[in-house]
Amino acid sequence: MNNKFEALKAEDSGDDDEEAFRPAPKPGEGEHPLQYNYAIWFSRRSQGNKSMRYDQNLKFIASFASVEQFWNIHSYIVRPGDMSGHVDYHLFKEGIRPMWEDEANKHGGKWIIRLKKGLASRCWENLILAMLGEQFMVGEEICGAVISIRFQDDILSLWNRSNDQNITSRIRDTLQRVLNLPPNTIMEYKAHTDSLKDNTSFRNTDLFMR
Repeated sequence: MNNKFEALKAEDSGDDDEEAFRPAPKPGEGEHPLQYNYAIWFSRRSQGNKSMRYDQNLKFIASFASVEQFWNIHSYIVRPGDMSGHVDYHLFKEGIRPMWEDEANKHGGKWIIRLKKGLASRCWENLILAMLGEQFMVGEEICGAVISIRFQDDILSLWNRSNDQNITSRIRDTLQRVLNLPPNTIMEYKAHTDSLKDNTSFRNTDLFMR
């Protein structure tokens, strides 16, 4: 397992050897089941093949159904802050692919937070622990989270099912709390329908200053 995750640091992580998606194993005796099963995905923009489709870049890493299974994976996986280049980790509920077009995502959107370098690993862990622990208190609204490692800054995003303003406001407030964001942090919200129109993840967003 360690070798598999360490390989993600490389520029070419070996597309031919990537495993297909596998459902999470059932929690074993004495394990603590999560409310939902989750899957972790990885993607890296290929410098040699810029025409590769987004879905072709997605690589399944692992899935889990319990607290113990999560920590077993998390303890081996390369931390976001130790990655370089143009890479993303995606943690989504099992059955939801980290794509705008997915049935669970297409009517929703995402909160976007730009991070200074050095904060990615801590903020990512705080966010996914809050998500797995159901701290957002918005029913089935949360679809997944993404940490995007970029050259100048890193970008954290949390995806939800709908554009209901009451729900997105509650998610925003919980995000501010679990990440302990500075008062001047700029948060942005973008609907996936807008992303599909302009084919961008982070541009042309609605800004919110905390």
